[in-house]
Amino acid sequence: MSSPGNPDPQLLHLVIGGELTKLGSSEFKDLEKVDIVGVFPNYASAYTAWKAKAQQTVDNAHMRYFIVHLHRLLDPNAAPGKAT
Repeated sequence: MSSPGNPDPQLLHLVIGGELTKLGSSEFKDLEKVDIVGVFPNYASAYTAWKAKAQQTVDNAHMRYFIVHLHRLLDPNAAPGKAT
């Protein structure tokens, strides 16, 4: 998966968030208001985006942001534990 200009494999991650129906849930209150922050080429950049968004909404206990490991969904047969 590496390319000559990019020696690291591309491990796509999606950062999304929004207001949840209740604490401890992962069900969004209103899907039309889900914040799709973006798709990132690796976990480190996704984490940076996630942290920034999470800190902006720290006063709302029902707001949560998540990092979705798209590379695991796109290639479920990849060796687990090889990459984050």
